[in-house]
Amino acid sequence: MISNQHRRSAKERAASVQTYARIAGVVFLIAVVAGGFGEAYAPSQLLVAGNAAATAHNIVTHALFFRLGFVAYLGESITDVALAFLLYVLLRPVHANLAFLAVLFRLLATATFAFAELFYFAPSLILGGDGYLKAFSPEQLHTLTLLSLNIYSAGGFLFNVHYGIASLILGYLMVRSGYLPRVLGALWVVGGLGFVSCSVVWLFAPAAASFLLLPQIIAGFALFPWLLVRGVNVEKWQEKEHETRASSAGVPS
Repeated sequence: MISNQHRRSAKERAASVQTYARIAGVVFLIAVVAGGFGEAYAPSQLLVAGNAAATAHNIVTHALFFRLGFVAYLGESITDVALAFLLYVLLRPVHANLAFLAVLFRLLATATFAFAELFYFAPSLILGGDGYLKAFSPEQLHTLTLLSLNIYSAGGFLFNVHYGIASLILGYLMVRSGYLPRVLGALWVVGGLGFVSCSVVWLFAPAAASFLLLPQIIAGFALFPWLLVRGVNVEKWQEKEHETRASSAGVPS
């Protein structure tokens, strides 16, 4: 009777972890699409470097597109929080404390980038035409608009360091897991180093910083299809989970 219950419980956990893996793959895909539009495509179509008047004109002329960019980021921020939890569940058996530390860094990164995103939205207020804004000339409003978007961009680059540290930890756990491909973990480690380096390089050479984001983009594109199609090696995940439970209970694994 007890043996049957144990086997049933093991099967339920196996089905559960694969469900988490599939959900993580779907959420990752949504994050890639929403983030690509909200963080990269929409701002690139509106912001004209060094030209405040043209940038302001683009925002006013394409107000709906501008707001859709912000909505897309809101969607991405939601997926970031969900992914922090899902990756914790998947990688907790390897090292629970490190997996939790990665959660903290990812949440801090999401929160700080969300604050920076306010500066993306601010131009809609600056150019909103409210009466109190008549104290500023059109040229001043245009300058404030471009400044706000530049602060938004700076915030994104500077706080990539938190995402980078989280990716380093997650990549290390993937390598150690045995139930996810080591190459995926290695890609995430390299991607994390790229994000951390990007934040430092941006301080001294902003033009060169963007290239350092590429490894993490590749790592993300590699992980989500794997989770969608293959998931995790359930048998090895269960072995790791058993080792963790035994260790926590003080029983030799």
